[in-house]
Amino acid sequence: MKILYAVQGTGNGHITRAIEIIEYLQKKGDLDILVSGIQSDIELPFKVKYKFSGLSFIFGKNGGIDFWKTFLKLKSRKLLKDIKSLKVKEYDLIISDFEPISVWAAIKAKKTCVGLSNQVATLHPLAPKPKKEDIMGRMVLQHYAPTHINYGFHFKSLDKNVFTPIIRKEVREIETTNLGHYTVYLPSYDDVKIIKRLNKIPLTEWHVFSKHSKKSYTVGNVSISPIDTKLFLNSIASSSGVLTNAGFGTTSEALFLKKKLLVIPMKKQYEQQCNAVALQDMGIKVLKKFNKNSIGLIDHWIKNGLTVEVDYQDNTKEIIDLIIKNHKKDKNKFSS
Repeated sequence: MKILYAVQGTGNGHITRAIEIIEYLQKKGDLDILVSGIQSDIELPFKVKYKFSGLSFIFGKNGGIDFWKTFLKLKSRKLLKDIKSLKVKEYDLIISDFEPISVWAAIKAKKTCVGLSNQVATLHPLAPKPKKEDIMGRMVLQHYAPTHINYGFHFKSLDKNVFTPIIRKEVREIETTNLGHYTVYLPSYDDVKIIKRLNKIPLTEWHVFSKHSKKSYTVGNVSISPIDTKLFLNSIASSSGVLTNAGFGTTSEALFLKKKLLVIPMKKQYEQQCNAVALQDMGIKVLKKFNKNSIGLIDHWIKNGLTVEVDYQDNTKEIIDLIIKNHKKDKNKFSS
């Protein structure tokens, strides 16, 4: 069985999940790996056959996507060329973790593509949604990588094809402590803004991991470090709590490690807005903005925030077994 597994490289969560999934896919057949996107800070420890710049959203410094930089990075001709050049007909099974090139190549070739991501679960009818409808954000999520058949991940299992998060082995095996600091990951905010806000809470030690800095430094009670996966995980595991955006990976791992959690969803990012609603329903504190008015709310969370119990079983093998069982004959199925 020849399998193509395509991974979105815009966020770290896709890559860390892929590390767990690839281990099981390799046992199911002849596996090729495709990665597209330029925003991940993690490299896959496996041979990647196809590496594309893809269609990446660039993090800004004011709480959202930098649409201008995203536009400047967009190479539409190359994207179309990559879609055309990807020979998907040779594969018996194509699995995409919200990766657009593989999906559109499969559509072009009239081959079934199986979606396996948290994004497809966000669109599930039972998944929590914001009260205010974001029509454009929903359309982007629906059409960015529109897979034919979907298996998803959410904070809670929604049906037989929507599972609780895959938690990587390093997280499952790490020892947790509480050294009193708080771990911060807000990649869409400028370091200067983060420091300015968190310095206003002087009796708390903040460990900030930044996409915007290439060196470590400290300003008062706030330490800034470039993204380093081991240091980041160790910081979370030994923290009192985690302040982050409403992405799926870091929030899931913080919940699994029984850390109290405060999230600030990215502006105009539909999936994160949906995640924030789901987390709030679970009892997680959510802030709409990160400004001077947030300081009192953050301080209140430090003093009164509670952990939320979750039960995230190690079910990666069962998920892959189910997909292979259901789609091992997909080479004979075509969708228009």
